[in-house]
Amino acid sequence: MGTPPPNTTETAPAPSAPGTAQRAKKSAAAKQKTLEQRLWEAADLLRGNQEPSEYKHVVLGLIFLKYISDRFTERREQLEVELRTEGIPAEQIPQFLEHRDEYASHHVFWVPEEARWQFLQERAKTPAIGELIDSAMDLIEKENPTLRGVLPRNYAREGLDQGRLGQLVDLVGNIGFTTTDDHGSDDVLGRVYEYFLGQFAGKETGKDAGAFYTPRSVVKTLVEMLEPYAGRVFDPACGSGGMFVQSAEFVKAHGGAQTDISIYGQEYTHTTWKLAKMNLAIRGIEADLGNKSADSFTEDLHPDLKADFVIANPPFNQDDWFDAKLADDPRWEFGLPPKGNSNFAWVQHFIHHLAPNGTAGIVLANGSLSSKSGGEGEIRRNLVKADLVDCIVAMPDRLFFNTGIPVSLWFFSRNRHGNGHRERKGEVLFIDARKLGRMESRKLRVLDDDDVAKIADTYHAWRNKDGGYRDVPGFVKAATAEEIAHHDFVLTPGRYVGAEEVEDDGEPIQEKIERLTAELYAEFDRGRELEQTIRERLEGLG
Repeated sequence: MGTPPPNTTETAPAPSAPGTAQRAKKSAAAKQKTLEQRLWEAADLLRGNQEPSEYKHVVLGLIFLKYISDRFTERREQLEVELRTEGIPAEQIPQFLEHRDEYASHHVFWVPEEARWQFLQERAKTPAIGELIDSAMDLIEKENPTLRGVLPRNYAREGLDQGRLGQLVDLVGNIGFTTTDDHGSDDVLGRVYEYFLGQFAGKETGKDAGAFYTPRSVVKTLVEMLEPYAGRVFDPACGSGGMFVQSAEFVKAHGGAQTDISIYGQEYTHTTWKLAKMNLAIRGIEADLGNKSADSFTEDLHPDLKADFVIANPPFNQDDWFDAKLADDPRWEFGLPPKGNSNFAWVQHFIHHLAPNGTAGIVLANGSLSSKSGGEGEIRRNLVKADLVDCIVAMPDRLFFNTGIPVSLWFFSRNRHGNGHRERKGEVLFIDARKLGRMESRKLRVLDDDDVAKIADTYHAWRNKDGGYRDVPGFVKAATAEEIAHHDFVLTPGRYVGAEEVEDDGEPIQEKIERLTAELYAEFDRGRELEQTIRERLEGLG
């Protein structure tokens, strides 16, 4: 034990006042909360009796408005500094600040004065705040053609408490979305936007609740496996655009430029189409999502597109997808999908849009792995025989906000004879990932980065030349077309990967049985002794 310095006295710490330690713990926990979490908790408190499905458009629209206003103001200030540095006379600077090209060249939207955040926040406490926000959205759309028909309106509607709306404006106003604010880079809005999408997906109820959002870990698994370094990326059921965002992040993480990929998408629900347009706009991702929302089956907005990558999470098991005019559609190359289930209509739509060397990664309900109703078994057989199915991944359950059913990831490839990879003709890789992931809450499971890497690395080891792949019982198996035919073209990974190997402890089986039997009988004896002891003590109480 160390000696105290001269003229000092060691004293025991003073006892904490009641509740001090508890308050300290709460304070520490609050500090650990992310910016996204703090914003969400505050915004949710202001929701009142608004339905989450409606409130999300209110909140996300304001976040978008704040972001483009901040970026506009930042660029305006930068431009003024540049002009002064160039020696432009002070009286001429205001007119140069109005040049739209100076903003567009930096991927900054033009924001009219009455749509700027400062103008709105100064009037947040007025009863007219909803009308002012609606007007701001109109002004921005008029000045920026790419945003026309995208931004939410109806902030002045009856039923939306204007006092709470003003508080929400103040809340959003407390966070900056520029490249120099206290919260980091301009990607902060992307994080906030995505976090809010996920939270709203979890709050919604009903048949289509949360359908606009695919959990990040599922999207990341698809993208990491496909590796879309460059080319045309297509999602004809794009929801809020998560597949595109993750693809762009993948390219950036591997040293590429966002422009290395061209993005095409389509979305059926109009409000979700708007969310996707905003989601991509705030990240500077250029995309062709069509000029409107539309049904991919009956109104394909990209009929001639042949994509290098199709990445999608289509609606599961739609029973109302069919239209009479689709009966003889050329997309049904592998069989007419059942009218009561859209799963294999989506599969064939994706394959139809693949380029000669294209690959696809999609999410499907597990029923598609084995169902034979409505000709689904025959379609599955034809897909395998056409050598299009590359890999099937059985995913854990409870990954989605809107359904607890387990899903599988399907990967297709138009060219399995090479395409820069190992020739895989006549093989399909089956991965059983059902044991991966962790429960983030009582209802929701997530895959951590290590889980995603385990799945993706396994696929790449099998697909790539000299990948060092080997089967792992209970987890992964490379099956031949003959094996799949033996299982009547059922593609459930569990049928192929088998049981997990149990390490041999070297004890002969007969000796192990005798030992375990003796241990069991000994436990029975101890149980009887314990019962007798309890009886004696109970009698003593009497």
